[in-house]
This record gives sequence, structure tokens and C-alpha cells, in this order.
Amino acid sequence: MIEKHYSLLIFNSLKMIFAGICSICIASLFNLDFAVSAGIVAMLSIMPSKKETFHTAFSRLAGFLTALFISFICFNIFGITLTAYFIYLILYIFLCQYFQWFSSIVMNSVLISHFLTFGKMDLSTVLNEIFIFLIGVTFGILVNLHLHKKQFQINKLKTQLDDEIKKILNRMAKRIIDEQMENYDGSCFEKLYEILFEAKKLALENSKNQFKPETYDINYINMRQNQIQILYEMYKRVKNIQTPPLTAKMISDFLNKTACEYHTENDCTSLLHELDTIKLKMKEKPLPQTRDEFESRAELYTLLQLITEFLNLKNSFILPLKKSF
Repeated sequence: MIEKHYSLLIFNSLKMIFAGICSICIASLFNLDFAVSAGIVAMLSIMPSKKETFHTAFSRLAGFLTALFISFICFNIFGITLTAYFIYLILYIFLCQYFQWFSSIVMNSVLISHFLTFGKMDLSTVLNEIFIFLIGVTFGILVNLHLHKKQFQINKLKTQLDDEIKKILNRMAKRIIDEQMENYDGSCFEKLYEILFEAKKLALENSKNQFKPETYDINYINMRQNQIQILYEMYKRVKNIQTPPLTAKMISDFLNKTACEYHTENDCTSLLHELDTIKLKMKEKPLPQTRDEFESRAELYTLLQLITEFLNLKNSFILPLKKSF
């Protein structure tokens, strides 16, 4: 995790350096004044994803054109003076706040301040600022075009998520029939939550790096998250079972079978039917004779309800997808 964080930090830093240097070089090649500003614009235009980069670029373009318009009016009325620039700032900041162009305020205001140094605002100086803006934003976009959907990584995390859930189901199956089982303390959920966090983060990142919205992976991870919440409640019920009732073996076998059939495409329909059969068989069993047996039977019944909810989540997710094909 730490190595991944530092590699991402280095990579993002190199992107900003590359975009900044290239923008400055291109602006200098065209003999533009304030060529360094093109590099600043480029670095400020780089966002974590394609969608954010393009969205920021368009909002800054709208903000830049608005800044040119306001400054043109202010400089023509009050002259190329600090007073005119102050009035421009007041009007422009209010407009940016209203249209939520927050990232445009500083960058575009720096470009507009160049007119104070020029001492004029004519066609040549306006074109100079336009080219600086376009060069910077263009390189900001170009360095992010490499971003693509990391399908292999998300599939790997989804598989890891499923594997950890299988292990937890298998441990539950063992604990139901063995109250002396060691190390049944819920620590296995820690790794599961770590994988879930990484999977959600990557699924969101993948979605932002696609121009056409793709929500399957996000919805899939959310479904698994809801299942994990139920899985933890199942764990608490299993842990409370002190005296294995007569029906424990039957449910233990079912949990093992659920773990074996736990994969992405399974809609759990057959498992839900089998679970209904188990519930009917439980009703036919003799009533518990002791308090411990009664309490364990009650925990087991609650567990069955949670398993039903656990499987229904997957069933509700998969069936609509199958019908759409």
C-alpha cells in the first residue's frame, strides 16, 4: 500500500513537471510574453481523472472568456490601472462564486494581471493571453489522455473480495458445529474491509476515466458491501451459538455449499430454493429441551433469515442483468 502510494505520488509529480516544462517551451517557441504562465496553467489543469480534467478545462475556458470580457470593460472605463483591476476582481470573483468556477479565479486573474504590465489591452496582448491559456490547458489535458479503465485490477480485487467471503463462510460452517473452534474473533473481516475499500476506490476511479458512464463495477462493489454488512451480522449469530442444535449440521453443509458456489455470475436461485427446504425441515425437528438448545436454535433461525437476505441481494443484482441480455 505504501509503495503504491509513493509510486502514484511520483507519477503524478512527473506528469505535472512534464506538462509544465512542455507548455513553457512551446510558449517560448512562439515568443509569447509571460511564457512561464503557460506552465502554471498546465499544472493547474491536471486533475486525477479524465472527466475532472475535461470538466475543469471547460469551466476554466468559460471563466477565462468571462474574465477577458469583464477586464475589457473595466480597463476601457477606468484605464489600465490598479483601480480597474480591483473592480475587475470584485466582479469576477462574485461571478465565479455564482457559477462555481472556483478553480478559475486565481489562474485567470493572474493572466488578466499581465495587462497591467503591458500597459494596454489590445488585440496582440489579448491573443498573447489566449495562447498562453490554450497551450497550458491543452498540455494539462494531453498528459491525462493515457488514463484508462483498469479492468484487470478491478477484476483482481473483486476476485480477492469473493475469496475472502468464501473463507468467512467456510469458517462459519465449521464454527456452527464446533463451539470450541479457536481464533473465531472476527479478525478475518479486517482484510475484507481493506480489499473492499481498495475495490470501491478503483471502481470510482475507473468510472471517472470513462467518457461514457459505466456503473456495473460500482454497483457490484456496493452489492458486495451490503452483503458484507449482513455477513458480519451472521458472524455474530454464529459466535453466540454455544450448544450446537440438531439442525446445525444441515446449515453447516449449506454454508459450505454457498461458499463453493460463490462466484460473480451465480444468481443464487437454486441456493434460495434449497434454503426454503431447510427451513421446512427445521420446523419438523423436535422442540429444544434445554435453555441453551432453545437459545442456539433461536440464533440459528435468525442466521437463516440473514442468509436469505444475503443471497437475495445477489439474486436481485444478477437477475435483471441476465434478463437484459
